[in-house]
Amino acid sequence: MLFCIQILSMNQKQVSFSWSGNRADINGLPILRMLPNRYVQAVGSFVFLDHFGPAKHPPVENKGTGVHPHRGIATLSYLFKGEANHEDSAGHNQTIHSGGLQWMKAGKGILHNETIHGEAEDPEHEVHGVQFWINLPPAIKEENPEYMALDDQDIPSVRLFDHAGTIKVLVGNYHETTSPVPTYNEEFLFHLKLSKLSTFIFETKTGHEYGVFLPSTGITIQNQHFDKGEFIEFDRNGGMLTLYNPSEKDADILIFGGAPYTDPIVAEGPFVMNSKLDIALAYRDFLGGKYGKLGDIGR
Repeated sequence: MLFCIQILSMNQKQVSFSWSGNRADINGLPILRMLPNRYVQAVGSFVFLDHFGPAKHPPVENKGTGVHPHRGIATLSYLFKGEANHEDSAGHNQTIHSGGLQWMKAGKGILHNETIHGEAEDPEHEVHGVQFWINLPPAIKEENPEYMALDDQDIPSVRLFDHAGTIKVLVGNYHETTSPVPTYNEEFLFHLKLSKLSTFIFETKTGHEYGVFLPSTGITIQNQHFDKGEFIEFDRNGGMLTLYNPSEKDADILIFGGAPYTDPIVAEGPFVMNSKLDIALAYRDFLGGKYGKLGDIGR
């Protein structure tokens, strides 16, 4: 469990890698892929991270990402700004807005489509957010799909001491505050809004994996400066992680990780499984229509 402290420690966690992503645009929406990359396959159970926007993306008729399958993972989309509609073959159809998230457990297979655009009342039609894939344990990969949508006000948050900012608990727990999003491997995902000229320090757990992503503002981590748009990974030793915002405006910071995923990871396209055979079965079931029907696939 992570907890905030007020004093510095001699044992500082070490930065092991930083990365600014590869372009992976979809339907005119600018996307940078942070995970996986050449050096990091996963951070805890998080095996995928796309950063989309900020960009002007008006609400027009389009197919969004297009209907596609998933199996073996849970997807989590979080919006700093904009609107996203989710529809899937299990019958879910819901829209989230700025500050909200949607989580979908693909389990043993599902089709879905996600349409992301600026909100109609926003004259700039700005869209900005992230999507994570959370790798499920082998037994959970065989469960039925599930879906959850949370608006901004439904996501629990904690105010930090000395007006240092707030933490939205998107996944996992911080102190006694727990997200309603299910967890399977001690995973956590926090949106830290760090006030100007403020410091946040917390203790990490030996053996667990930690990542930080900076979607909009550069900050100082372990006395090193990192620019906006960077993903930072850390060593596996315990110790203190120190984040400082040198800016005159608030900084948005995503902190995520958890216990290592110890089973084999085999990923291909929209499927993340534990063996090549599992991948073959995922494609077989998809082509056999076992993921249901939605839109222009499966009808």
